Amino acid sequence: MNEHELLVEKFETHRSHLRSVAYRMLGSVSEAEDAVQESWLHLSRSDTSEVENLGGWLTTVVARVCLDMLRSRNSRREEPLEEYTPDLGEDETDPEHEVLLAESVGLALSVVLDTLSPAERLAFVLHDIFAVPFVEIAQIVGRSPTATRQLASRARRRVQSADTVADTDNVRQREVVSAFFAASRNGNFAALVAMLDPDVALRADPVAVQMGATKELLGAGDVAKRFSGAARVARLALINGVAGAVWTSAGQPRVVFSFTLINGKIVEINLLADSARLAQLEVVILKSE
Repeated sequence: MNEHELLVEKFETHRSHLRSVAYRMLGSVSEAEDAVQESWLHLSRSDTSEVENLGGWLTTVVARVCLDMLRSRNSRREEPLEEYTPDLGEDETDPEHEVLLAESVGLALSVVLDTLSPAERLAFVLHDIFAVPFVEIAQIVGRSPTATRQLASRARRRVQSADTVADTDNVRQREVVSAFFAASRNGNFAALVAMLDPDVALRADPVAVQMGATKELLGAGDVAKRFSGAARVARLALINGVAGAVWTSAGQPRVVFSFTLINGKIVEINLLADSARLAQLEVVILKSE
């Protein structure tokens, strides 16, 4: 076995782990694959003869790649929609692909992660999910270990808050979401405001922004105004078993509406349109009532 083949063999032993790290960082299968491929290119061009822990070294490399990709998403939001070619995924049954999906974070956590800054997301994922020491994470984000610990702490509080206080009564959530879209279609502004928390947030992912959605709206008045008389083609659906809605085109989900409720009030609405993300969701369209 020559030197190149030996390097390939070593890399392959870490591929599954790197894919898992990259997916949890990016929330996209296709982008995770790109990040892993980039880490291989970096490895193939580097002298690692002095590296004692290749797995840790590769984790650092793929984390840096993911951090750059997260930061570049801001610039991608400025690209014209017609230049964007969605990744619709494949109908493959690759076992590693299935394992990756099985290990993926839930919809609620994934949505919360999208609201974090790239540095917060990296610190939280690497430390809380993969137990990477803050000293190593600090080198990646370019901050002190103390500052990096604070990044993870802020992210953790946001994740825990979203996970512990959100309503879990699916029947009640379905009733509220159904009533919300009925009021939306009928242009009932007052009813919309009544169902929204005064500080409600409406957020859209980068692809939804490319499709014309506003990146963020805050406050019941502005959110109600955005939905009043709109959402006529959205259909009530279960998104990973939780009440939400979906807009489809040619029989395929194009935009998912994810809702977070607290005490019967809608506190957050997220528009998800990234095709790689949508491919991970179980969407069951409900019959009109």
